[in-house]
Amino acid sequence: MKVIQTLTIAATVAVAHGFSHSPQPVSRREAVSNTLASIVAVSLPGAANAIQACPPGSKNCVRQTWTPPSSTSAADAVSQLRDALNAYPQEGQDDGKVDGGGYTIVSDSLGSGGGSISVEYRSSGKGTFAKLFNGGKPFVDDLMVEPNASGAFEFRSASRQGDSDFGVNGKRMSYIGGLLKGKGWDGVGFPDLLSEVRKVDTQYTMNVESEKDKVKVISR
Repeated sequence: MKVIQTLTIAATVAVAHGFSHSPQPVSRREAVSNTLASIVAVSLPGAANAIQACPPGSKNCVRQTWTPPSSTSAADAVSQLRDALNAYPQEGQDDGKVDGGGYTIVSDSLGSGGGSISVEYRSSGKGTFAKLFNGGKPFVDDLMVEPNASGAFEFRSASRQGDSDFGVNGKRMSYIGGLLKGKGWDGVGFPDLLSEVRKVDTQYTMNVESEKDKVKVISR
């Protein structure tokens, strides 16, 4: 009831604010639409820190939810999650074809009471796509981890550029997810993710025909 009352009051104030401060006249519907997102973020616990969903049909973003065993305390869950992230190989996977440039934990405020972890992963910069389309610089992907209200953890691994990651984000999450699964965690859609990674794997090696030779594109 308090939440409903808060939303009602916030909506009334926000709509009135929208009418009184808009440089041009707006309709009631427009005023409500423009302020609804901010009302929800302020009024509902945890909504302001919700991890962004992957765009529909995205080929360079992976979103997952992982839940620790019910017998695991919040503090132990955070510790296990952090151990899994730190166990990821700095040299990357597949002889450096995936995350060959290593990774850096950009921020870590995760605790039993909330917070988040942000990790930056880099390609080697030696792959054909990096040379042709990124000036020989590594491609950068970002992993964000946050707890939700139910005690599970939301993961979002996404590339900063490009329309396709050639399965890199999926391979990364498969590795990390495998470590969590080994600790008894349950990942929503984890088998589906492995299936998608295998599908992309068939496209990960591309054949580029020329008059004299064939070049295999095997990494970013």
